[in-house]
Amino acid sequence: MTRYRIVPERSRVWIEARSNVHPIHSTTDGLDGYVDLSTDPDGNVDAGETVAGKLSLPVTRLSSGKKFEDGELHRRIDTRRYPTIDGVLTNMRRVDGDGSYRVTGDLTFRGVVRRVEDDMTVEVVDAGTLKLAGESRFDIRDFGMEPPRILVLKVEPVVTVRVEIFATKEG
Repeated sequence: MTRYRIVPERSRVWIEARSNVHPIHSTTDGLDGYVDLSTDPDGNVDAGETVAGKLSLPVTRLSSGKKFEDGELHRRIDTRRYPTIDGVLTNMRRVDGDGSYRVTGDLTFRGVVRRVEDDMTVEVVDAGTLKLAGESRFDIRDFGMEPPRILVLKVEPVVTVRVEIFATKEG
């Protein structure tokens, strides 16, 4: 098994939300952590091996570029009490031959842990670098957070989160 360290400045998180006024987009880097896995000679994740991983994103990095909306978001998340969004990878199994995997793990947001399962792609970029990418939809109410309301702006509770993670071999 090989440990791949997430490269924070190359990895990205996109969050898309909808409101009654306009779409809300947030893009950030700063994702930190690692993934432990083995690959076969073709670059596929070795399904017979155990996989593990952890990732963390400082909540204060979430920004839509609109100061008032960002302030309300950080207030509702309670960034002082819950400074990070954290994930723990517990399982990965191959879905088909194009580098797609069903990934399972635990996501912690605002102190609430939820089991998450969705598809990701894993691509060997070069001999020492992996690229993992995927998308999931979350209802923020499942994490004890009511959608923000700012004056006439009402944010929908379901958000789409997309990640593109670059990780390099340790050592």
